[in-house]
Amino acid sequence: MKTRKPVALLILLGLGLAMTACSTVQPWERGILAKPQMALDPTPLQSSIRMHNYSSREAAASINSSGGGGGCGCY
Repeated sequence: MKTRKPVALLILLGLGLAMTACSTVQPWERGILAKPQMALDPTPLQSSIRMHNYSSREAAASINSSGGGGGCGCY
């Protein structure tokens, strides 16, 4: 029973290392990866504006809001 935990941990660690994808990108592939469609957020400005509108409509402060105010402790 005690030997199962280290063996399972080693198997999980091995699978975790095997699943990481480390590869080199060739120079001719960089142009494809630099396209706006390949970004995690293809429209960062639009997403920022939407998050601002959403957080301003909510009663509580959102995750993306920063603490502000004039020092009165309101935020």
